[in-house]
Amino acid sequence: MYVRRCYRTKNGKRHAYWALVESYRTAGGPRQRVVAYLGELDEGGRIGVQQAVQPTSTAQAHLFRQADSAEWVEVDIRGVRVERSRQFGGCWLGLELVRQLGLSQLFDELLPPGREGISWSVMAQILMLGRMVEASSELRLAEHTYEASALAELLGVPAEKVNDDRLYRSLDHLLPHKTALEKHLQQRLGELFQLDYDLLLYDVTSTYFEGEAAANPQAQRGYSRDHRPDCKQVNIAMVVSRSGLPLGYEVFAGNRSDVTTVEEIVAAMENKYGQANRIWVMDRGMVSAENVEFLQKGGRRYILGTPRSMLRKFEQQLLDETWKEVHAGLEVKLCPGPEGQEVFILCRSTERRLKERAMHDRFEQRIEQKLAHMAASCRQRKQDPLLVAQRLGKLLGRNSRAAGLFRVHIQTDARGGAHLEWSKREEWRDWARLSEGCYLLRSNVTDWSGEELWRAYMQLTEAEAAFRIHKSDLSLRPVWHHLERRVQAHILVCFLTYVLWKTFGHWCHDAGLGDEPRKIFAELGQIALVDVVLPTRTGISIRKRCVTRPTEHQAILLQRLGLELPTSIECAGL
Repeated sequence: MYVRRCYRTKNGKRHAYWALVESYRTAGGPRQRVVAYLGELDEGGRIGVQQAVQPTSTAQAHLFRQADSAEWVEVDIRGVRVERSRQFGGCWLGLELVRQLGLSQLFDELLPPGREGISWSVMAQILMLGRMVEASSELRLAEHTYEASALAELLGVPAEKVNDDRLYRSLDHLLPHKTALEKHLQQRLGELFQLDYDLLLYDVTSTYFEGEAAANPQAQRGYSRDHRPDCKQVNIAMVVSRSGLPLGYEVFAGNRSDVTTVEEIVAAMENKYGQANRIWVMDRGMVSAENVEFLQKGGRRYILGTPRSMLRKFEQQLLDETWKEVHAGLEVKLCPGPEGQEVFILCRSTERRLKERAMHDRFEQRIEQKLAHMAASCRQRKQDPLLVAQRLGKLLGRNSRAAGLFRVHIQTDARGGAHLEWSKREEWRDWARLSEGCYLLRSNVTDWSGEELWRAYMQLTEAEAAFRIHKSDLSLRPVWHHLERRVQAHILVCFLTYVLWKTFGHWCHDAGLGDEPRKIFAELGQIALVDVVLPTRTGISIRKRCVTRPTEHQAILLQRLGLELPTSIECAGL
């Protein structure tokens, strides 16, 4: 710490004053910060201050570092003001999660400092924490989010050093370490929450691009879960545990069908974590004869959804009333497979039956009204049979839920026009009423009950919830990057931030705070960091960076989470 002479021009005259300055180290190299402005000092005053802050002097700690002793100064209360209020609680909480997961140390190992101005290790943390505080693009992070938050004070990187170019290059340096990050997180999460990765839930989603993304071969048009068939997309396949904590993910081309990804994702997970006695859970979109054979040949256990058409094989079991109730409105029944190596689980849901029946009735009424109108129109005037058939195809296609109920004939009458006749298939209605609310699962886990198998399969909702968090809370969509490596790095940052979210969710759950971490994070995120400026009698203005005092509710949350909020930040003057 030392005193520095500063100059200021006022009314055409140059004035000199002194400032107390401290040197310190950051990830970006040595920095200096102004501890206090001392105003105009004579030689004696300057020497006195210099001696007081020498490393050998005990006065240094007494003057500036001692938090448990009072410091008194005369302040002009009319000039007291607060400046630069910025978001602190969310940044500080996110940094605590990063440290809990050991990511700070891992980043230092994977991204050792080199000749860059700011280490890539710190920049990786900025990418994660910035997305957690405000899910937006790297450009938004550089231009607004970083300066509006306390990340600069917490990480020691000045706002002027964070720009979009440096953030983009950070993505490039982070991507090669995807596998190492996944393995570290799988092990660390298992240690923190005593997880047993006995159940692996697999699902696929898509995210679309803004723009053509011509430089990215994975950007293709395909089935869009975002209802944007007009945009190119990529598919993201994720594997999570039964509690929703992720093990890993892979990115596939946007036109890749779900069923073709199973072998690749299973092999990728086994290469990372070994082939243990795990159970794979997948929905019916992943099921094919080839995939079932692949899982069986490798000795893998599974619980799979099945196509609805397979229910026909179990019509007799549907008629049988020997069901076992899992809970109110849900019944299951175990049916042995033909060769004894599999079991099929019939499931019947009252809520689902009411929903499907309402859909059938609605579509039936819609088709019937339209058919009556088309038949009357054909009788009134001559119409081309081919055009009528095209209209019929569109009608049944838009109302496919009840299309099988109707038997429709289009004939050519004596005038050469279309004549339309239709009737209803009552056998189709009988089957619909019997199968409404029913679905079928299959598994080679033969030592579990039907209830256990059903409950394990329903854990797939955790994978669906993971995708919802990625897309909504973390702004995975749309993707603005066009280069393949940048898109993959963008998805990796979202994945890492999702791990922070799930870790915080488990943290809240274990603390007895429920299962809504968003509300708790938003509440603690209101805690701010402010600069308090105190003009003193001597003309020196003291600037102190203080954390706002938590409300009673915030204090209770912090106490339940076992966190102690700092009252001030020493690294001022960045």
